[in-house]
Amino acid sequence: MSAELISILVLAVVFVIATTRSINMGALAFAAAFGVGGLVAGLDADGIFAGFPGDLFVVLVGVTYLFAIARANGTTDWLVHAAIRLVRGRIVLIPWVMFAITGALTAIGAVSPAAVAIVAPIALSFAARYGISPLLMGAMVVHGAQGGGFSPISIYGSIVNGIVERENLPGSELTLFLGSLVANLVIAGVVFVLFGGLKLSARRQEPGGTEPGGTEPEGQRGSLRLTPAIGATLAALVALVVAVLGFDLDAGLSSLTLAVLLSAVWPDTSRKAVGEIAWPTVLLICGVLTYVGVMEEMGTIDYAGNAVGDIGIPLLAALLLCYIGAIVSAFASSVGIMGALIPLAVPFLAQGEIGAIGMITALAISATVVDVSPFSTNGALVLAAAPEVDRERFFRQLMVYGGIVVAVVPAAVWLVLVVPGFG
Repeated sequence: MSAELISILVLAVVFVIATTRSINMGALAFAAAFGVGGLVAGLDADGIFAGFPGDLFVVLVGVTYLFAIARANGTTDWLVHAAIRLVRGRIVLIPWVMFAITGALTAIGAVSPAAVAIVAPIALSFAARYGISPLLMGAMVVHGAQGGGFSPISIYGSIVNGIVERENLPGSELTLFLGSLVANLVIAGVVFVLFGGLKLSARRQEPGGTEPGGTEPEGQRGSLRLTPAIGATLAALVALVVAVLGFDLDAGLSSLTLAVLLSAVWPDTSRKAVGEIAWPTVLLICGVLTYVGVMEEMGTIDYAGNAVGDIGIPLLAALLLCYIGAIVSAFASSVGIMGALIPLAVPFLAQGEIGAIGMITALAISATVVDVSPFSTNGALVLAAAPEVDRERFFRQLMVYGGIVVAVVPAAVWLVLVVPGFG
């Protein structure tokens, strides 16, 4: 048996053990990375740790630390009430507001995880306060980010269009952008209906944060009062947005720095925030991505892609590439996967049987729409940001939802964009 197949089978075993024995999957994945990387691939410790997602570790720790402080000093409550005032008490609109905000952020140039890191903690705090499904709210945030993610001036859009130009393939920036936007809008609409969004239309909150009739709910009295701590935290959140979007600074390091500054000024309200960092989620995500890094170092990803490219049936190869993009992207960098798969598609695109524009758009959608998976950066941020939830249950929900997206979306976009031969 080849080393590549062994690495795939070990990953499947890790999933089975973690699911049946309730062991943290990240811890299992670290052990698997050590075993497969050392015994099968012959990697030393440096080679194994090369796949450790240090940037994601800092993002998860920094963002959850900052927003734990925001929850402790009442800032998230203040923001929830501000959102209610914005939509004049119509709670049903809030998920769509979150979708639009993250979409706008990525469309104007924010990296998708940065936009999700900013919006998800606020959106999920709102969901916890008003009993909205965290899966619904988290999915709306992630799909919003991906909906705007391929605009001509966005990071993802610029990268994919650059790859297309480098490979001398025909491209359409507008088709890429609108294809992703429409696909994510449709998915968001389905999620909204299936997970209780329509029921929210019967619920309303008065603009001042009170229930109809003028009674402010217990636990919310005074939450609209702007204290110095809340004001400083709001300024920190604005500074985070400016740092990430305006100066392209790292979201994790920026969040951690701002959290430390707030803690230094208000140590009493910030002391317990360190304990509220989502450490089990950090272990889970970093362990799995370290193992995926070992698989990439072994050549498993290239092995699978090349096997598909050699099939000789262009339409079938196109479908399988979309599925590989979706499956691998659920555990790894979406842009990295597109950068690997688009060149693999060049040989059969050159035959003229597959439209390049439709194929590239389908690959882009397949490789990014699955970012709601708890193993992707965006899904991990949603999982870490959700307050007052059973994280193990929420993790399983995100994993099942991500699995459904992986199973359905690549076939759907292939049927709509590739089979007709667009481009």
